Amino acid sequence: MKKIFIFNKFTTMKVRASIKADPSKGDKMVRRRGRLYIINKRDPNRKQRQKG
Repeated sequence: MKKIFIFNKFTTMKVRASIKADPSKGDKMVRRRGRLYIINKRDPNRKQRQKG
């Protein structure tokens, strides 16, 4: 049995029912295509998308 590892060069995004932005850490709330996103250019691991 071989193990296959797939590496994504982009960071994964957290998908949650409710999301909150923390502006002190650089989070910005953006609405795109009817979905609510949290983006952070300083720390890309903080990306979030609201479920729905």
